[in-house]
Amino acid sequence: MTAMNTTAYEGVSEHEYKRRIRAWTMYDWANSAFATTILAAVLPVYYSQVAGSTLPSAAVATAYWSAGLSVSLFIVALMSPILGTISDIVRNKKRLLSIFVCVGTVSTGLMVLISTGDWMLASILFVLSRIGFTAANVFYDALLPHIAKKEDQDKVSTRGYAMGYLGGGLLLAINIAMIQFLPGTWGPRLSFLSVGIWWAAFSIPIFLRVPEPPSATAVIAKGETVISVSFKRLFNTLKDIRHYSDLFKFLLAFLIYNDGIGTIIGVSAIYGAELGFGSVEMILALLMVQFVGIPYSLIFGRLPDIKEKRRPIFLAFIIFNMIALPVIGVFGCRMLPGTVTGGPLPPFPDTAIAVGEGSYLSTDEILTYTGDWEEIIVPADEIGAKEDAAFAISSSPGSLYDFAFNGQKVKLGYSIGPDYGTWAVMLDNQPLIDEDSGDPMIIDAYHSTLRYGASRTLMAPAAGEHILSLINTGDKSPESTGTRMTIHSLEVLPPIRHSNLGMIIGIIIGIEVVGLLLSLLLGQALFSRLAEHMNTKNSILLALLMYALVAIWGFFLNSVIEFWFLAWMVSVVQGGSQALSRSLYASMSPASKSGEFFGLFGIMEKFSAILGPLVFAAAVATFGSSRPAVLIIVAFFIVGGYVLTLVNVDEGRRTSSAEDAALMQS
Repeated sequence: MTAMNTTAYEGVSEHEYKRRIRAWTMYDWANSAFATTILAAVLPVYYSQVAGSTLPSAAVATAYWSAGLSVSLFIVALMSPILGTISDIVRNKKRLLSIFVCVGTVSTGLMVLISTGDWMLASILFVLSRIGFTAANVFYDALLPHIAKKEDQDKVSTRGYAMGYLGGGLLLAINIAMIQFLPGTWGPRLSFLSVGIWWAAFSIPIFLRVPEPPSATAVIAKGETVISVSFKRLFNTLKDIRHYSDLFKFLLAFLIYNDGIGTIIGVSAIYGAELGFGSVEMILALLMVQFVGIPYSLIFGRLPDIKEKRRPIFLAFIIFNMIALPVIGVFGCRMLPGTVTGGPLPPFPDTAIAVGEGSYLSTDEILTYTGDWEEIIVPADEIGAKEDAAFAISSSPGSLYDFAFNGQKVKLGYSIGPDYGTWAVMLDNQPLIDEDSGDPMIIDAYHSTLRYGASRTLMAPAAGEHILSLINTGDKSPESTGTRMTIHSLEVLPPIRHSNLGMIIGIIIGIEVVGLLLSLLLGQALFSRLAEHMNTKNSILLALLMYALVAIWGFFLNSVIEFWFLAWMVSVVQGGSQALSRSLYASMSPASKSGEFFGLFGIMEKFSAILGPLVFAAAVATFGSSRPAVLIIVAFFIVGGYVLTLVNVDEGRRTSSAEDAALMQS
């Protein structure tokens, strides 16, 4: 083995050092577009509604999507430590990074070809792009201990997350506008192409400015290969796990608490929808988290910096948010009018002539049939349900189906298929106007494949007693072979929540201004002593405490204002907790084995996406509600935080330094 320096920053001018840092953080800007548009906001919905529209049901489409996600994560989990070890031995982290960036960007760009029914193409491209995205992150993260000095790694890591929030949020906003204004499926398809181009273009700086780190290399004996040496070295690391006990304690802690973080991020939209919050509020909240996370990521990155004179001010500002946001959010929900807060309204009751809030099957007595109708029982295995369901089916033109309800919104559940036709929709004996087209609403139930899970939400102009009429028009699409219409459920939805987002955002901004002023005036006096203890580990523990409060508050919240306050609180800690976890791990990993150890770090990140959602789903199934499931997430932060307190960071750093020194001298 040849003795050499394991870092790329020594002997480099300050100007060049900063240029390399900027180039490295720019990659977070580049690839975060994939995380926001492809993973979170656009592709999952497009896959279910367009690419998977020819599958038997939406549930099958969801299952195929989940299978692709699992396959990609499993492949990367197997590849990461081996490829990382290879990158240490033959010094090709940037080459491997470039390969997986190419895999990710090309497969993402090719998603522009995905059209109706192309679920197989969508699955293949998604698996390839996710492999490229996740594997590239292994080598990107592994460059951190080489390009940033130990005392700068916290700030550099959090700066990267801040850049990611900004880049991912900007392109997501552009993509949402594209989806709104471009016709047909061209909005999402061109959004996928834009992600591929964005990711590729903004990856260029890291390849131009960041040098290949001069890691220590292993001697490959005669008869051995790079692969065999990599397996041998990885096996020796795992066998000698006690030598890295503090590092692996941190990995265990990270596996647990990051599972909680990932679960909160993953279920927030579903939870908000369950509580009845509108899609506009949800999308805007997602964008808010992206942009608000930028300054707070940078603040968290400065908490552990002993040279930073403003640490007490930053700490005071974070603690102020931790206390003020829940307190004012809860009191605001109870003191302000419901039209401002988006709080729940009383449920619609049954009346003498109409049913109130709730679900009703087609066999219920409150439904009125006119014409040629028949009732059938569909086996549970055909519709993916736990029990059989009753359907009402009409095959003759002019058949009428009346539903008298007290409310404003009704969710219609029906079937679609190759022998289905069109229905006219009447409300109180008048045609219901389609808000999108301005014409009388027509439901076209034709579909090339029989599917039972279709639904549509119909809304009256005002709440009250109404009669919804569905009429078999006898018309059919050109491809259809029949005029059937099938109805299997009707649900009177809860009252529409009304909120004033402008006022809510104004209240939040006012809180932040007050918090900033108090922090500037009192931070140095009240928090100087506590700030001295805010090393990287304790800063992460502070973030986990805030996450625990988020989960507890999530159990109780029931208004739009609380949801927005909660989202702001998440944005305070989300980037900082993950960025500091990355930099803390980097500081305790031998720089000469950064690829190998960040490969193991990547495995923990993948496994942390499994247990939390399973626990959440089990809790929902047990209690019949997401509220207890949200509360259970607190356990991940408590247990993960406790394990983190057992980590001796100084000892872990001494071990990694000794490992690097031994490799340099051998």
